[in-house]
Amino acid sequence: LVALADTEPMMEKLFQYRFTGNSDLAGHSFGNLFITAMTEVTGDIEQALKESSRVLAVKGRVFPATTAKVRLSATMDDGSVVDGESQIPLVHKRIKRVHIFPRQVEAVPSTLKAIREAEVIVLGPGSLYTSVIPNLLVEDIAREIRESSAIKIYICNVMTQPGETDDYTASMHVRALIEHGGNGIVDYVLVNNKPISQEMQEHYAREGQYPVLVDENAIADLGVKCFKADIIDDSKMIHHDSLKLAHQVMEIYHTLQRDN
Repeated sequence: LVALADTEPMMEKLFQYRFTGNSDLAGHSFGNLFITAMTEVTGDIEQALKESSRVLAVKGRVFPATTAKVRLSATMDDGSVVDGESQIPLVHKRIKRVHIFPRQVEAVPSTLKAIREAEVIVLGPGSLYTSVIPNLLVEDIAREIRESSAIKIYICNVMTQPGETDDYTASMHVRALIEHGGNGIVDYVLVNNKPISQEMQEHYAREGQYPVLVDENAIADLGVKCFKADIIDDSKMIHHDSLKLAHQVMEIYHTLQRDN
């Protein structure tokens, strides 16, 4: 929502803010709480997104994967199960797989229609297991993407995320997408190739975050082609630059169109 909204930069920071400390809000993002509150006010998630889009002056359309009430859980490498999107990163264990409950839910028809009509489908960036992959756990969504003839691009995270992708390489991000969404869920991955300063790396290391290693050969072994470009804004903190990202996505699209 905020990525498409005509708002001040502070609004984006606010929606991405995650509460810390020992309160019941710890781990939750303000953006998720905003949508939850709007859902209770309007009666359902689809209407909540429509009203949120209006309030935030969103340019574009935002569709939910499902209107069903679902719960996210993760099975860890040691066999333990953690319930709740905000709780999963807090245990700091290697994630084996994430699930939604109930397992079978209906996708929103307008969302499926938008996927069918798309020329480019972009996955990410965002928290791999708690933001990106959950959409693929709605089987109709994953199937529609797999069967689409659109160009399917995954925007790989620049830094690892504590409790979710510790020590992950780019190919490990892609593999997780394929394991959850199935073969054909992604054709291309876009990764950052702008060097990150030592000072910035040291800053992030104190928070347990490190640059995602781009292992091109391992990505190719998954049947996915890698595109590399400068797609970050590192003026203060490291995050994707929306304009650079949009430019590179369109560059990939036009390049592939010319080649075909």
